[in-house]
Amino acid sequence: MGAEILRLWVASTDYTGELTISDEILKRVVESYRRIRNTIRFLLANLSDFDFKTQAIPTQELLEFDVEGLRLATELQYKCLTHYENYEFHPIVNQIQVFCSEDMGAFYLDILKDRLYTCAPNSKARRSAQTTLYHITQALTRLIAPILSFTAEEIYETLQLPHPTVFCETFYPLPELKLASNHALKWQSLLQLRARVVRELETLRTEGTIGSSLQAQVNLTLEPALFHFAESLNDDLRFLLIVSKVTLTEGTKEIIQVQKATGDKCERCWHVLEEVGTNPKHPTVCNRCLNNLDALAEDRQYV
Repeated sequence: MGAEILRLWVASTDYTGELTISDEILKRVVESYRRIRNTIRFLLANLSDFDFKTQAIPTQELLEFDVEGLRLATELQYKCLTHYENYEFHPIVNQIQVFCSEDMGAFYLDILKDRLYTCAPNSKARRSAQTTLYHITQALTRLIAPILSFTAEEIYETLQLPHPTVFCETFYPLPELKLASNHALKWQSLLQLRARVVRELETLRTEGTIGSSLQAQVNLTLEPALFHFAESLNDDLRFLLIVSKVTLTEGTKEIIQVQKATGDKCERCWHVLEEVGTNPKHPTVCNRCLNNLDALAEDRQYV
C-alpha cells in the first residue's frame, strides 16, 4: 500500500467525524486512485505528439464538443477551489472521481476517441481535441497536487514544463469561454438522449445482434426542442452516439429505434457503412478514412 493511497484515503474521509479504515475501504480507495490515474494516462498518451506553443487552436475556434469538455473542467475547478478555500477535502476527491469516471471516461473521452484516432494527425479537428486535453490535463494536475503529490509530480515531469516542480505553480487559468445562452442545456439534453440510446443498444448487444455500438444504426423521432439540438450537429450526431448511422425525424413523441447497420466494416474507423468496398483501390476503408489518410481536412464542425 503506497503513500498515495493513504493520502487519498485521508483526503476522502470527512475529518469532522470519526475516521474509519479497513481492507475493504482501502480497496475502494485503490479503485478510485486507479480511475484517476487511468484518465490521466489517456490524456498524456494523446498529447505525446502535441506542442501547445505551435499547434494549439484558439479557444474561439474549438469544436463545440471541445468547448463542452472545457466547460466541464471549468465547473470542476470552480467547485474544487471553493472546497480548498474551506479546507473541505473529501468533496474535492468525490468531485475529481466523478469528473474522471463520468464526465471524462463515460462521456467526453469516450466520444473523442474517434476524432483522436482517425482524423489526420495535423487536422484542425484533432488539434482542437488535443488543445482541450492539454488544458484539462494542466488543470487536473494542479487540482490533485495537494492530495496526490507524487502522481502530480510524475505528470508534471512528463509534460516537461518549465518549473522544477508542480509546487512552483498556481492553479491553472483555464481559457475563458464565451458560451451560447443555451449551451449547457443543449449538451445536458444530448447527454441524456445518448444515455437512452445506449440503453436500447444494450438490448441488441444482449440479444447478440451486435457487438460494439458501431455495428448499429439508430432511427430517432424527437420532440421539437430536442430535435433542434440534435439536428444542429448534422452528421456529427452519429459520433456523439457512437453508431454508424443516424436518421432524425421531428415528432410529438420520442421514439428510439435501433437495428444492425447495413454495409461492411471499415477496418480503420470500424464504422459499418455501405460505401465500404466501393473504392477498388482501397476496398476495406470508408471515404472519410481515405480523406484522412490523404491528409485532407475532414469536415468535423461539432463533435
